[in-house]
Amino acid sequence: MELKWIEDFLSLAETRSFSRSAELRAVTQSAFSRRIRSLEVWLGTALLDRSTYPITLTADGRQFLETAEEVVRLLTLSRADFRTRSDGAGLPVVTITALHSLCLSFLPRWLGRIRDALGPVASRVLPDNFNICVQALVEGGYDLLLTYHHPGIPIPLDPGRYPCRVVGRDSLAAVAAPRGLVPDARGRLPLLQYSRGSFLGRLAAIAQSAEDAPPTFPVHTNENSMAEALRSMALGGHGIAWLPRSLVEAEIRAGALTVLGREMPMDVRLYRSAERHRPFLDEVWAVAAEDPPNYSDAE
Repeated sequence: MELKWIEDFLSLAETRSFSRSAELRAVTQSAFSRRIRSLEVWLGTALLDRSTYPITLTADGRQFLETAEEVVRLLTLSRADFRTRSDGAGLPVVTITALHSLCLSFLPRWLGRIRDALGPVASRVLPDNFNICVQALVEGGYDLLLTYHHPGIPIPLDPGRYPCRVVGRDSLAAVAAPRGLVPDARGRLPLLQYSRGSFLGRLAAIAQSAEDAPPTFPVHTNENSMAEALRSMALGGHGIAWLPRSLVEAEIRAGALTVLGREMPMDVRLYRSAERHRPFLDEVWAVAAEDPPNYSDAE
C-alpha cells in the first residue's frame, strides 16, 4: 500500500469525479483509476459505488474516509516536522523540486538572493522532469516547485490550491556552433530535439512553429527532457538545439554558440501548496514576490 493511494481516495471523496481528481493529483485518469482500484484490492472491499453519477462512497468507503483523513494528517505532520527541522548547523530548511536545467542555471543564484534577504538557509533539492516535480509538490514531499511557464502550455495545478509567483525571466533560444552546419537541399538545418511529450520538448515545438524560426529537420532525439545533453551536442557542432538562454549564456558570450533567430520569452515560476505553512517558508514566499530579475542576462 502506498500513501498516494490514500491521498487519491481523499481527493476523490471530495470531488466525486475521477477526471477532476486526476487533474488535481497531476496524473492521467487511467493511472488514477488504477491506484484507486489498488487501494480497494489492498483493503479487500469496494470503497466507491461506480453505478451512480457523481460517484458515491459505499458504507465501507465512508468508514474508511475517517481513517484515511487521520492517517494522512498524522503522516504529513510527521514528515513535515522531520524534513523541515533545522539542519545540524541550526539553519532553517527549505525543500525545492525543480527542472534539471533550472537547478543548473537559475536555482543557485535564486538561493543566493534568498540568503541575501533572510540570512543563511539550508536547502534540499530534487532535480527531475516536469511531471515528477509536479507530483512531488502535490504529494507534499517538497515546499516549493520551480518550473518554466509559457502561455501555450498550461500548468496542471489548481491556482486556488497551488498559488504561484513569477521569480525570474528566461527565454528559449535556438543555438548552434558558429560553423560547420550544412543545410539540406531545402535549406533546412539539422535539429537536436527533445522527446515530443517532454515539457521542454513541448516548449521547443511552440518556439519552432514561429514564422521566423530557422527551418530545420530532425537528426537527433533525446528520450528525456535534460537540456544539458542537447547543449553538449550543439557545442559539438551536431545541429541546432532550443535551450534556455540562462543555460548557455556563458557559451554565447564566449562565442562557442550563436543564437539563430528570435528567442521565445518564458517566465520562471515558483509554486507552493496553499495548505503548507510555517514561518520560514512564508518568509521565503514573501521574498519571492519581489521584482524578479532576468537571469538570462545575468553575468
